[in-house]
Amino acid sequence: MYVAFLGTWGCFQAVIFFLLCASIVPNGFGAFTLVFLVDVPPHHCSVPVDNLTEEWQKAVVNGVEERSRCSRYRLDVVMNLSAQGSAPGDVNLTELQQEPCVDGWSYSKDIYQSTLVTEFDLVCHDEWKQPFTASVLYAGITCGSLFAGELSDKYGRKPILFATMAIQTIFTFIQVFANSWILFTILLFFNGLGQMSNFVAALVLGAEILIGHARVVYSSVAVNSSFTLGYMMLPLFGYCLRDWRSLLLGLSLPGLLYIPMWWLIPESPQWLLYQGKVQEAEAIFRKAARWNKVQAPQYIFEQTGVTDFVGHLLFSNMHDVFPKRKVGHANFAFCLISRFSMFISYYGLSLNTSQLNTNPFLSCFIFALVEIPAYVCSWLALRYFPRRTSIITSLCLGFVPLFFLELVPRDLSTVTLIMEMLAKFSFTSGTCLLFTYTSEVYPTPLRNTATGACSMVSRIGCCLAPFLLKLIPASYYNGVNGSARCHCHAFHPESFGLPLPETFEQMATRKR
Repeated sequence: MYVAFLGTWGCFQAVIFFLLCASIVPNGFGAFTLVFLVDVPPHHCSVPVDNLTEEWQKAVVNGVEERSRCSRYRLDVVMNLSAQGSAPGDVNLTELQQEPCVDGWSYSKDIYQSTLVTEFDLVCHDEWKQPFTASVLYAGITCGSLFAGELSDKYGRKPILFATMAIQTIFTFIQVFANSWILFTILLFFNGLGQMSNFVAALVLGAEILIGHARVVYSSVAVNSSFTLGYMMLPLFGYCLRDWRSLLLGLSLPGLLYIPMWWLIPESPQWLLYQGKVQEAEAIFRKAARWNKVQAPQYIFEQTGVTDFVGHLLFSNMHDVFPKRKVGHANFAFCLISRFSMFISYYGLSLNTSQLNTNPFLSCFIFALVEIPAYVCSWLALRYFPRRTSIITSLCLGFVPLFFLELVPRDLSTVTLIMEMLAKFSFTSGTCLLFTYTSEVYPTPLRNTATGACSMVSRIGCCLAPFLLKLIPASYYNGVNGSARCHCHAFHPESFGLPLPETFEQMATRKR
């Protein structure tokens, strides 16, 4: 390797390592902010008449024990009965005509001062807007994952990394001023364009600059732990900022801290070499040598070696992800199926966190915390075990407890929580392994495009997850997905212990 003189770890690698990790932290905010923004507090039909007795105010919304969320008895009829001196017990309430909540709703403020649900009344006949809001975000992430991957392969890793970070920060800030649900969702879509695209760009950039164990640690534990750090900070922000506008404002301001990184993070030397920009790549290596306090050779690249290396350059587009070989089609198809199913399971469990405990902030924090040991286990698996074996094992540990979850009695809430945490642990580990595997199996000219395309398809699964949560128990579809993915991974090529492929020819020689 051309950069062997730099060593695997030094000042240069450490700066790149930690700065790229820091750039990923806001993704933990953005991916799960809707857990709080579209959470539904207790609510019932509003009764604007103050001169009704307390008994009638409770009865008018269809019962004393539990007030109806979407209908009430006709207010004019109730007011007449109250004026006549009748009490709710004197009347057969089931015979009274009902009407929708024409005067709006009264929402509990025990947990939130306001959410999107309370601000725009996304309940009852507009309840479909709750999962649709999440689907719009993931639709934006889907589009961003596709186009950012191709743009990154064409224009460079660094420009796309910072462009997507800027999109994420700017649109999160603009959303604070949205005065309608439609405007909010439009801005949310554009926000999604940058939400996870910078994650992919940072992952690939670090994988191409770092080598050896540093690259494995970065691609597995580091980037995902950075994402989890943002995820763990989200409930803290949510707890302190109970109003949805204040929460978004608080999550957008840290983006300003990333501006100085432009002058510290370099372009990928591998990408520069593939573009024929040998002098720029050599300048980066010489700068790295000065930072690491090592002597760079007089000629970093042998002329013939550079010619051969650049000679493999391919003009990349989405058609190139499918090389004219059956192995290319099969590899890509299996990656798409695996990522699609894995993300349905991962996000299906994550978006359901507010329903696991009466304290949604505690539930969110616990579900984020469990990802840390999952990433540590995935790192150990990446170091010592084959990729296929590790991924299939994590899938089995995830879908098996979900298959049996519905058999657990409802009063055993602790057992249910433990089983869901085991599933979240396993799917988190599997997601981490898949990210690393995808970056290892494709050659440099298309690595970011292929990673972005797989990420795009996985986000389609994210778009479906909110609606699936409304229709069927999460345990059912997560369990079925897990078993299907295990069969797919049996056909994946192995990449354990092998260098990153530089050409399609090298990729085609990988054994299954």
